[in-house]
Amino acid sequence: MPENYDCIIVGAGPAGLAAALYSARDRLKTLVLEKFLPGGQINNTDRIENYPGLERIDGPGLIQVMQKQAENFGAQIKTSKEVTGLKRLENGLLEVTCDEEKFLTRVLILAAGSDYRKLGIPGEKKLAGAGVSYCGTCDAPFFKGKKVVTVGGGNTAIEETLHLTKFAEEVTIIHRRDEFRAAKVLAEELQEKAGQKDSHLNIKYDTVPVAINGPDKVLSVRLRNVKSGQEEDYTCDGVFVFIGMVPNTGFLKGFVELTGNGFIKCDCAYLRTNVPGVFTAGDCRIGAAMQLATAVGDGVVAAMMLKQYFRDKKFWDQPVSDLLGPGGW
Repeated sequence: MPENYDCIIVGAGPAGLAAALYSARDRLKTLVLEKFLPGGQINNTDRIENYPGLERIDGPGLIQVMQKQAENFGAQIKTSKEVTGLKRLENGLLEVTCDEEKFLTRVLILAAGSDYRKLGIPGEKKLAGAGVSYCGTCDAPFFKGKKVVTVGGGNTAIEETLHLTKFAEEVTIIHRRDEFRAAKVLAEELQEKAGQKDSHLNIKYDTVPVAINGPDKVLSVRLRNVKSGQEEDYTCDGVFVFIGMVPNTGFLKGFVELTGNGFIKCDCAYLRTNVPGVFTAGDCRIGAAMQLATAVGDGVVAAMMLKQYFRDKKFWDQPVSDLLGPGGW
């Protein structure tokens, strides 16, 4: 017979571990299922300086502390457990399948995370963390007085590029088309800043990166003009890639509602999906800020809301406005 739990969490990244901590502290029987090892993307970060309350810590170190906290309160964390099937049973319980193993739970929290979309060019993987970055908010201060290249043409690319200009000595944004696909107001702000006298912001349209060069840190990026085919090695200290995120939600198709690009649909106040008893948290959901602190916050919210669901099954059918009421939650 499958073992029963009060709460099963899929994913042991910051959102999943935060949810596990709060769920286990409430004396709920809690299980975390992780496909690989706890931590997710944050394991690739060697310097975290924007997590409130901690001046500096590395990703693996933070995850070790979070895992220990959750386990100290009784959460079980099983690694190398890939979820291959999910089902809501007629009795309201949720069945979670990992290959031949099955588990039953009253509530499920989906915290599968997401991955940065990669360029897939030579040098990118080797130099990740050694000049190649996917988060300007996280890493901009490390490039103070440096020369960096940013890649992308959407809202995030422009916002992050503008943020980088506050730190780097010179910023060059490259885009494969001849105009940005970002909101017009953002594109105009970027172009205006690039056009100012003595500006240290450059724009290269119709340009793609084809290789990132450097034996142990970024020294240059090879650029190709998509119209002329001409290539150049552009000297820089860092390459920031802002071409989107890929949520780890392929296994959820047909179980919960997803957006066209794979993010989990939910109400962003209480993180309820369209399936009763199934919450979501972290970077795999719509509207996620893609930051460590907000992922942790999501995990806390989901774990707190599951108690409301236990108290009142009608919670799932009530709109957010009714739940808040005149005096708030």
